Amino acid sequence: MILILEPNVDRSTDRFQQLLKHLDSLDNVEYSLHDVQGHEQVLTEVYLLGDTARLSKEDMRNLPYVERAVRVQESYRILGRHGEEDRQEGFTYNGVTFNQDTLHVFAGLCAVDTPEHVEIMMQALQEHGEVCTRMGAYKPRTSPYSFQGHGADCLPWVFELAGKYGIKVIAMEVTHERNIDEINEALEATGHPTGVMLQIGTRNTQNFELLKHVGRQKTHPVLFKRGFGISLNESLNAAEYLASEGNPNVVFALRGMKSGGGDPHRNMVDFAHVPVVKRLTRMPVCIDPSHSVGSREGSPDGLSDVFHVTAQGVISGANLILVDFHPKPAKALVDGPQALRMNELAWFLEDVAIAREAYLKRRQAAEKALNKIKN
Repeated sequence: MILILEPNVDRSTDRFQQLLKHLDSLDNVEYSLHDVQGHEQVLTEVYLLGDTARLSKEDMRNLPYVERAVRVQESYRILGRHGEEDRQEGFTYNGVTFNQDTLHVFAGLCAVDTPEHVEIMMQALQEHGEVCTRMGAYKPRTSPYSFQGHGADCLPWVFELAGKYGIKVIAMEVTHERNIDEINEALEATGHPTGVMLQIGTRNTQNFELLKHVGRQKTHPVLFKRGFGISLNESLNAAEYLASEGNPNVVFALRGMKSGGGDPHRNMVDFAHVPVVKRLTRMPVCIDPSHSVGSREGSPDGLSDVFHVTAQGVISGANLILVDFHPKPAKALVDGPQALRMNELAWFLEDVAIAREAYLKRRQAAEKALNKIKN
């Protein structure tokens, strides 16, 4: 069961202490408090675990500060919807709001290589009004002989350049719990010029100890990539590990499935699951067209496959796009063949805007049609 409290609850009041006292008195029931940071308010949710079937929703609703009680009936206890369509979802981080209605583009370098290339990328993003990017410092690779990222050494100048060009959120993969400490130390040393969204890569989708550790920290939100060879249900349950440890600020990313059936693409594009994830959970949904397609190849219509699958995801309601760009793809240390060129950035953003407008028109048409059906 989940208790949704009134917004901006003051935990120092006697009423709040009365609530905790009652929860402490429940036999065979444990509880934990989770804050959901919205743009203008903080919403506190209380998660009750254990013998909750005997608890009356009406009795729980009458407790101090409780606005609503939700009976959990599905998996994904924290991240799931549970039939509550109006339950608050999403979060605001470093001034940027992420939910199932927003859309942000995280264009950037799959792997950080040189300060010059990072600065070119960030300056271009600023010129186009973008405040988010992707920058890989830690790169798990299939071959032990491949470049695995500059690691902590590049963090100070990456963060300083982000501050210089107004980048508010950097998506950055972590592969070990010590990476989080290194990121925090670099942010502290540089005066917190930007924010970091910790990324769990597809290879670590079921690294449960890493998920637990990342979930225990509540400073940074998490971008969680679907496992490339497991079911959607298994991946959603893995994302639940993050929330169950205390961090519900999770974005779920679709990045293609490992399958020969996807050839000649790098992976089988799975963006048809965008609305499925939005239906089952409250998480914003990200698409990763670069790792789904794996090349800059295009069709006779002049559009590359990366453009086409991005539009497919956006027109299905995607909320975040993780896409590779590079000033000199031929010199990129990781995934150069799939990185778009800098002179394609304005075109890419325009194409995204066209697909987004189509999605919003589809929503309006659906609302009108459903209202007619109901009436």
